[in-house]
Amino acid sequence: MKGDARPSRMTSLTLGCRYSVRVSPQMANRIVDSARSILNKFIPDIYIYTDHMKGVNSGKSPGFGLSLVAETTNGTFLSAELASNPQGQGTAVLPEDVGRNCARLLLEEIYRGGCVDSTNQSLALLLMTLGQQDVSKVLLGPLSPYTIEFLRHLKSFFQIMFKIETRPCGEELKGGDKVLMTCVGIGFSNLSKTLK
Repeated sequence: MKGDARPSRMTSLTLGCRYSVRVSPQMANRIVDSARSILNKFIPDIYIYTDHMKGVNSGKSPGFGLSLVAETTNGTFLSAELASNPQGQGTAVLPEDVGRNCARLLLEEIYRGGCVDSTNQSLALLLMTLGQQDVSKVLLGPLSPYTIEFLRHLKSFFQIMFKIETRPCGEELKGGDKVLMTCVGIGFSNLSKTLK
């Protein structure tokens, strides 16, 4: 995470895994077809693998979902995941809706940009906080509400504050506005580790 990484908006490959448990295997094809209908407009290299479980090994709850990962041309991985509602909770979701909405979430992550997707922003900031007593930087897309609350927790637990610089999108940075996060780590080390 050291250095000022500049993510690219071009994706070179999109991977996915569709999973279903205790439902018809046909649901898998419906999810894949609906996700491809959106993603094929942008890139032809789309590989969505299927994983279907049935019988005793599948557990007791029926459901299905999709996880998509896009790799940018400079090696950044951005992801999106969506699953059906548990049985008896909320309204029933069609497999086509899961596929389309997950593909749209992935496209939104690509537009937001940054070196880390919005789901993992807080993890990157935690690793920067616990890292060496040296300056660490990471370029993120717009901060998610969860990440903003997480920054408050980092301040109260570790007394650490981040320098936040906004970078408006332009020719070099495409997509949404970016945020450069900078901090000095606390140098946390494992106290139970034996020294040799």
